[in-house]
Amino acid sequence: MNVNRRSSISEGYRNIRTNIQFSGWNQNLRVIAVTSTQAGEGKSTTISNLAVAYAQEGKNVLIIDADLRHPSQHSIFNLSNRVGLSNLLADQCSYGDIVHSTVVENLSLVTAGPVPPNPTELLSSDKLPEVIAAWKECYDIILLDTAPVMAVADGLIVSSLADGAVIVILAGKVKREYIQKAKEKLEHAKASILGVVLNQKKYSKSEANQYRYYHQ
Repeated sequence: MNVNRRSSISEGYRNIRTNIQFSGWNQNLRVIAVTSTQAGEGKSTTISNLAVAYAQEGKNVLIIDADLRHPSQHSIFNLSNRVGLSNLLADQCSYGDIVHSTVVENLSLVTAGPVPPNPTELLSSDKLPEVIAAWKECYDIILLDTAPVMAVADGLIVSSLADGAVIVILAGKVKREYIQKAKEKLEHAKASILGVVLNQKKYSKSEANQYRYYHQ
């Protein structure tokens, strides 16, 4: 996570934030899912830095770690994951028990909680839409960290509940056919794809940002 406003990485995420806003100029994009085709493409780092970019703009931001199988946001923000989203979805705690403040002003986090035996079942229940609707009353932007869409159905379920979805792709590591299949899966789940973040693409010094965003 980068909080230095003057760094090239922060500038890259501000550009992504702006491009997302422009790609949804005729929509009210308040809930955005960030996913990937497979593990290890940088989606969780991308979503945490994107959240910082929104928070530094003055937005009241909430990250929800909805990757119940391999959660990571608690590690990024150095917070406890003892109780989180999985507990709330299983009616084991209340809303206020799992919202954490972070070191970044205007940015809060809901950790994933303990890995449950039935993540897909929990995420596909009626509880998650209810939870998101409740938090929309309190936050300007909600960012959903989801499981990779080619691995399990979890990421598709969560992405379908968002106003739009962004796919993070690790440059040079994912076959075009695999990306196309992920796109088709999201569209079949009726997720609105906003664009793609190309992670670790090598550019010339004049194009130094680590991330690039391509909208639909």
